[in-house]
Amino acid sequence: MTVEVTRLPSGLSVVTDRMPHLESATLGVWIGSGSRDEASDEHGISHLLEHMAFKGTKRRTARQIAETIEAVGGDLNAATSVESTAYYARALKADVPLALDVLSDILSEPAFDPEELRREQNVIVQEIGAVEDAPDDLVFDRLQETAFPKQSVGRSILGTPETVRSFNPARIRSYLSRNYRGPDMLVAAAGAIEHKAIVEEAEKRFASFVGPAGPAPEPAHFGGGTRVETRDLEQVHIALALQGLPVRDEQLYSLQVFTSVLGGGMSSRLFQEVREKRGLCYAISSFHMPYADIGLFGLYAGTDETDAPELMRVVIDQIANATETINEAEIARAKAQMKASLLMALESSEARLGQLARQMLAFGRPIPLNEIVAKVEAVTVASARAAGRALIGRSRPAIAALGPGNGLESTAAIAESLVRCAA
Repeated sequence: MTVEVTRLPSGLSVVTDRMPHLESATLGVWIGSGSRDEASDEHGISHLLEHMAFKGTKRRTARQIAETIEAVGGDLNAATSVESTAYYARALKADVPLALDVLSDILSEPAFDPEELRREQNVIVQEIGAVEDAPDDLVFDRLQETAFPKQSVGRSILGTPETVRSFNPARIRSYLSRNYRGPDMLVAAAGAIEHKAIVEEAEKRFASFVGPAGPAPEPAHFGGGTRVETRDLEQVHIALALQGLPVRDEQLYSLQVFTSVLGGGMSSRLFQEVREKRGLCYAISSFHMPYADIGLFGLYAGTDETDAPELMRVVIDQIANATETINEAEIARAKAQMKASLLMALESSEARLGQLARQMLAFGRPIPLNEIVAKVEAVTVASARAAGRALIGRSRPAIAALGPGNGLESTAAIAESLVRCAA
């Protein structure tokens, strides 16, 4: 596989990974703008724009957009995150120019028809309602809000029914012109493609995206604290967060290994101690999400109301204990999992595309596999323990809990004791 990068005069980057053994390709347009780039009165506009891009252009109706790509056996999709928005398509190699034409069409000439907007606003309000009915999803929104209070990085990506319904075509178009500019955009392709051909298509089809890079979002500040909501549910859903590390931090891989050892799989400490040994839950896991200037370490568990306090005590003990007792075998296992995940991504054009896009947005260049593996291999027992100790000493925890009973407050109070563990 060969990765190539070209930067166009507009500032837009083109990155490709040719995978000649494939008969298809995955193509995408990434914008370094997401929900974090929204002003306080724009909550949810990034996600609404992503939806509206598929609802008609000057050349195609919403139905024609879908039929054009599906007539050749391809598919279209999109996703909005905190710091980026992605639009992507998969097609056979002969239909790569068509896929790029559709992607450029929905971004450069969206119609933003008022009637289509009204319908899509209603669709997103239904999506917001679905999250409200899914506590294992909702608890993560509550956790993000608690970790980053009164900040765009802490707000839900979907917005609220009120904000979503408040937007008109002019507001959406203004947001697009402010944030969708060449220096903040990336055209990526992986699979049965030729780099030169993708560059030529990108030059032609994305020429209208000009101007300086959009404004940088406000720096993030980790808050912490507790948010408890009593709900008539079968389980208590608990999520805990600590301030993590930004994507470029030199200690990131040590923290990722610590996170994996703690709750990254069936062999992890939390899974073995909380589920297998004590039977206190069905699902428990830990994760770390690095952003441009900060990170979010978190863990989640769903459990019975009566078991919640004991579960949280065990979790806090396990986190504190891991900072002192992680061993070589656990480190080796976590490294193997991380390296396998990297290598498995090379087998899928879609996974490879996402990997390349994230690297380009974060670092401005593709990161060679051997460079990543070297950083994983450089993690030691000492560096993983140090990353864990720094983690629990860096911030007051953020806790979100949803569920029945009066025990939620006491369970949250137990989670707060993690601060004392770091003292």
